[in-house]
Amino acid sequence: MRHIFIDTNVVIDFLANRQPFSMEAARLFNVAVDGKARIYISAVSYNNIYYILRQSLTNKATIKLLDELSEITEIVDVTNAIIRQSLKTDFNDYEDAIQYYCALSLPQIDFIVTRNTRDFKKSTLPVMNPSEAVASLNPAD
Repeated sequence: MRHIFIDTNVVIDFLANRQPFSMEAARLFNVAVDGKARIYISAVSYNNIYYILRQSLTNKATIKLLDELSEITEIVDVTNAIIRQSLKTDFNDYEDAIQYYCALSLPQIDFIVTRNTRDFKKSTLPVMNPSEAVASLNPAD
């Protein structure tokens, strides 16, 4: 089983059905549901996902989606050390730095999935877009 860390943008693509990105994001989550991968998401992503989804859904519907998400993913704690590392990094985007250091905090992570791969140029972990990740998880497809 592969262990993949997913950036907030991919999760929002999936849950908000953002076109044209939602299909690849859904395929990625299906791979996890099929048991080929375990998905990890930063705890701070939940705040951002809530904020975006709440713009078009009720509080109750948004919380229900987040609860369902928590059932099929692993939530990665954002620690004091992660915040401090993120503040001292030369990532151009602070939120991406938090995502990166969350992923790096777990030795089992095989790669990071994001639509903004160029934002993770400094990553020591492999970084893929959703299409690349699905292809690597389903080499016969």
